[in-house]
Amino acid sequence: MSMTMTQKILAAHAGLDSVEAGQLIKVKLNLVLGNDITSPVAINEFKKSGFSKVFNKDKIALVMDHFVPNKDIKAAEQAKQCRNFSCEQEITHFYDAGDMGIEHALLPEKGLVVPGDVVIGADSHTCTYGALGAFSTGVGSTDMAAGMATGEAWFKVPSAIKFNLTGKLSKYVSGKDVILHIIGMIGVDGALYKSMEFTGEGLSSLSVDDRLCMANMAIEAGAKNGIFEVDEQTISYVKERSNRDFEIFKADADAEYDEVYDIDLSKITSTVACPHLPENTKPTNELADIKIDQAVIGSCTNGRLSDLAAAAEIMKGKHIAKGVRCIVIPATQKIYKEAMKLGYLETFIDAGCVVSTPTCGPCLGGYMGILAEDEVAIATTNRNFVGRMGHVTSKIYLSSPAVAAASALTGYITDPEKEN
Repeated sequence: MSMTMTQKILAAHAGLDSVEAGQLIKVKLNLVLGNDITSPVAINEFKKSGFSKVFNKDKIALVMDHFVPNKDIKAAEQAKQCRNFSCEQEITHFYDAGDMGIEHALLPEKGLVVPGDVVIGADSHTCTYGALGAFSTGVGSTDMAAGMATGEAWFKVPSAIKFNLTGKLSKYVSGKDVILHIIGMIGVDGALYKSMEFTGEGLSSLSVDDRLCMANMAIEAGAKNGIFEVDEQTISYVKERSNRDFEIFKADADAEYDEVYDIDLSKITSTVACPHLPENTKPTNELADIKIDQAVIGSCTNGRLSDLAAAAEIMKGKHIAKGVRCIVIPATQKIYKEAMKLGYLETFIDAGCVVSTPTCGPCLGGYMGILAEDEVAIATTNRNFVGRMGHVTSKIYLSSPAVAAASALTGYITDPEKEN
């Protein structure tokens, strides 16, 4: 039976020769992920169900990234519960203040995911790791608890949509623009419980960071997962960070897809998602009259070193507009340190930005950049729902780091080509 990339990975982990869309299967897991918000719920369920030991202390990752350093007593208690559980269970991959990072940037950086893996995480953006040719998806905290206890999870095998990429990205256009373009094209439910599979000669134009960004936002199209065909870039990235053996799965030539889209990367322009859905996209140059109060450059979507490099290039020697707040958040401590060595942080500070230690903070309306009534933000985050970043009357425009940086300088949503 012909299968897609995702179906082949799931079949292998279920011990089956083949699977088909809609089939219910139980698969073995390579990694179970939780954070400081979702893990406490999972830990409670784990203990309530009578489990006393995790299935494998090396295959669980708990990352304190949403409210660490702790913002209040509740956040401190949640983190404390995770610390105690990790100590009790001798969890190898526990990351706390000082060595943590935003989970979906940290795990690839640490080499914890390789091609062919099956990863679940109690966070919807766990689909990020499909950039490395793995099957990864978000689950609820109860499923996380079961995964920690048994090392297995049940799935309904998804059908798939194929995105055949051709051409090369233009200057100032990145993976964020590509995925916003695609979500604008198919809608926030356009890939509902499906696998978004990316292939084609255009992959060579996308860095691994571009792919991580795109896979991260597969959930914003309703997808079960996003996954990229493994190429030399992927292999090089993984081998630099991990010494684990891995298996590469490629879709069969006659694999069945619900839809096939041909995407010419050279035709994609700088794109912004307007409030209040990621599908509400427009070319950046059509939004020049939108005044902003805040810019956020960071998150699990766009807080990697290449993202900071793009923003720093635009901001170097300039200053953000009067009345604009710009918050820059490197996604991991390693990225923070490298950005410091390269002078990016100095560039941001000289431009009048705030530079934070790694945190998800403002993305989910937690802290480090909450919006007041009627305020407008441009952000490199992944969601712009009503009230997502603060007051219910505030507005969020989603963009690439280049657009966010250019907009911070002018005070209005700005195409980076016009600013440079």
